[in-house]
Amino acid sequence: MSNIRDWCISRQIWWGHRIPVWTCENCSQVIVSSTDPDHCPGCQGSSLSRKKNVLDTWFSSALWPFSTLGWPDQTESLKTFYPTSLLITGFDILFFWVARMMMMGIYVMKDVPFRDVFLHALVRDEQGDKMSKSKETY
Repeated sequence: MSNIRDWCISRQIWWGHRIPVWTCENCSQVIVSSTDPDHCPGCQGSSLSRKKNVLDTWFSSALWPFSTLGWPDQTESLKTFYPTSLLITGFDILFFWVARMMMMGIYVMKDVPFRDVFLHALVRDEQGDKMSKSKETY
């Protein structure tokens, strides 16, 4: 992993995990908190509005290798299965998911989530388009 660049982790869509950011309507202070604040730390006002943006799907997915094992707690599952040895996936999400799992694993856990990646082919239709669960068929 080299030449890693920031990417926008929020989207303006109606579903997903909302980002933990509020704005005080009295003094416009921006508040970032893992718990819902009941007042502004600046002016002590209680009129707060939460941002409507949600976390990008790939950001949430990047947390998968350790968040599914009980993180942030140091669970037995986390100690036993992180890092693992192999990820098997299609090549089409190498940049979107695999690279981001690596970035978040290195950043949050201080270790890569897996040592090897096995990339497999994709199932394609008669036009060469990738098959998917959501693809309409006629």
